Amino acid sequence: MKKENLKKIQEKVLKIALEIAKKGEGALFVIGDDVEYSQLIKQKFEKFNIYDNGASKLLASIATIDGAVIISKKGDVMAYGAMIKKARPFIGYGTRHAAAFSASRGGNIAILCSEEERKVKVFKNGRFIMQLDALQRGIDKNIPRIASFLESIGVGFIGIIGVSVLVPTAGISLIPGVLMFGASHYVIKKFVSLRK
Repeated sequence: MKKENLKKIQEKVLKIALEIAKKGEGALFVIGDDVEYSQLIKQKFEKFNIYDNGASKLLASIATIDGAVIISKKGDVMAYGAMIKKARPFIGYGTRHAAAFSASRGGNIAILCSEEERKVKVFKNGRFIMQLDALQRGIDKNIPRIASFLESIGVGFIGIIGVSVLVPTAGISLIPGVLMFGASHYVIKKFVSLRK
């Protein structure tokens, strides 16, 4: 049940992230229970769950504020405008990318909306693992398969910063608009079988 719940949370956040990226706005979502952060802005809000009525619109609004939106593995929104602690800068990337890499360590998932590229980037275990093109027609219809794939990615999945920017041909595209990086044969095989 817990894995299925996490998959549904990822699906919902990916849908919201694609909407934000389509508009050319930036955002960062972190899904996990062990995220080190501090508040960028003083907040006083009632905690809510992403499944609550009106939560999608509220999430889309607060996500575009500087900082990250922290969501527990139960779907509770813990904070927004959060600064990820211990985020190390990476040459050629902004603070959001640095925060996504750092926040995704320890089994968390970070979902970043790049305002310049209009892409949604997914980070897991401190690695850049997937990029979705928000402008690709029909990409939102593939979100359940993409979320299933995210659950399949384990420690054997290798990703390197800069692969998508410097060498896009190093990625593997199995769904139009989705680029995956450094996948092992097993994960690719499993994902292809999900497409059928």
